[in-house]
Amino acid sequence: MNIQFKKGVLELCVLAILSGKDHYGYELVNEMSKNISLSEGTIYPLLRRLKAERFVTTYLQESSEGPPRKYYKLTQSGRKAKDQLLAEWDLFVAGVNNIVKRGDDHE
Repeated sequence: MNIQFKKGVLELCVLAILSGKDHYGYELVNEMSKNISLSEGTIYPLLRRLKAERFVTTYLQESSEGPPRKYYKLTQSGRKAKDQLLAEWDLFVAGVNNIVKRGDDHE
């Protein structure tokens, strides 16, 4: 998949996943990797930016498998941002589908 296209939707994907439940970074990468090919190095800078924008907060939770894990939790501002991005995404996808399908009709 085109890297620029993917970068454009990662924020929406992260916010959408976090709207369901809190995740630690590696868990978030694994969840997203089920559907999109990506690396940890792609997600952590995005998580830092989302925290700086106050769309997520973090907290530490003890782990039986090693050191405490940093969990990411969606804030109310993050929920609003997710809803706005999702609405924009739906409009974008509908527009692209109209163009692509219309192109197929003219062949």
